[in-house]
Amino acid sequence: MNTWAEGIQNAIGYIEDNLTSELCIEDIAAKAYVSPFYFQKIFSVLCGFTTGEYIRNRRLTLAAQELSLSDVRVIDVALKYGYDSPDSFTRAFIKFHGISPSAAKEKGAQLKAFAPLRIKLTLEGGTMTEYKIVEKAAFTIIGKSKKFNADTSYTEIPLFWKKHYEEGGGEIIRGAFGACVDSDGKSFDYFISDLYMPFLEIPEGCTTRTFPAGTWAVFPCKGECPQALQEVNTKIWSEWLPNCKEYKLAGNYNLEFYAEPTYCEIWVPVEKI
Repeated sequence: MNTWAEGIQNAIGYIEDNLTSELCIEDIAAKAYVSPFYFQKIFSVLCGFTTGEYIRNRRLTLAAQELSLSDVRVIDVALKYGYDSPDSFTRAFIKFHGISPSAAKEKGAQLKAFAPLRIKLTLEGGTMTEYKIVEKAAFTIIGKSKKFNADTSYTEIPLFWKKHYEEGGGEIIRGAFGACVDSDGKSFDYFISDLYMPFLEIPEGCTTRTFPAGTWAVFPCKGECPQALQEVNTKIWSEWLPNCKEYKLAGNYNLEFYAEPTYCEIWVPVEKI
């Protein structure tokens, strides 16, 4: 049995059992025995969409089924599946199904269905994930940070980098590191940063963050960094970690280290099992 797959499946089962209740990412992640910070990363890589998108798509699927099979009122279905108003429900419904909730009640209406997930990790040939385990002393980064939601960070973080350089931020913070640090389980702080030297003044608009001494799994990404980083990131969560028997995740943070245009690294804090 694959306990990794079972943990994620437990979380999905919990979501399915509570689609008409308020769902909290802390409770969902607890079913998979990982922190909310890491659960959202792992879920997105394994499934191809965020936890929030999965919940939303499943609720809209069930809402459409109820509307098409009964004379239930639209407002009652909207409230049942977590929408504060008929208007917000209607907008989400049209975006997903292509028709309004009222139209879904008509005979022969064409609706979309998003099926429940079933996680199954399989072996598909011998691929190798290059990495090294290193001990690092405590270190501090300095840079500009912004809070991101896991549902939108994939598209918003590149825009954050783009704006940083367009506004001349690269003259102050070169951007050797991209650091993700858990904020409240639902969102995280992302730093465009460099190593901080204590004898230097902190520029206006910048902040520091210290990472404790500890063990890190370091994964090299060779090639054009954005694409190489994404490919290695997928391997970490879908191949390396599920099959790693010596280490488990530690600390709710991880870093991207940009050494040069064709070489970067992903640093993940770990500890011995």
